[in-house]
Amino acid sequence: MNQTNQTIRLVIPAAPSPSQSLDAKVAARQVSAKGIRLGVLDNSKGNADHLLKMIVEGVRAQVPLASVAFARKPYVSMAAPPETLDQLARDADVVISAMAD
Repeated sequence: MNQTNQTIRLVIPAAPSPSQSLDAKVAARQVSAKGIRLGVLDNSKGNADHLLKMIVEGVRAQVPLASVAFARKPYVSMAAPPETLDQLARDADVVISAMAD
C-alpha cells in the first residue's frame, strides 16, 4: 500500500480564510495599556446571555479589560444589523459571539 503525506485544509465557512490583508489588519490593532476593549454579541438564543456573561468573567479573570461593549441581535434567524457590527468594531479590540439553548 502506497501512502503519501498529504495536507488537508479545513475550511470553516463562518470564518474568513486567513490572508495577508487580514493578518495586517489584526497586527495594526493596538491594545491599550489599560486593557482590552472586549465586545460581546449575543445572538438572542435562549441562555446565550448567561453563557456570554460567564465567558466575560473568565476573560476578566485572565486579562485586564478596559471596557466591555454588549450588543444583541434582534432576531436569532437574521444577521446582526450592519450598524451593530460597526459599533462593535469601533468600541472593541476583540468580539466574542456565542450561541446557546
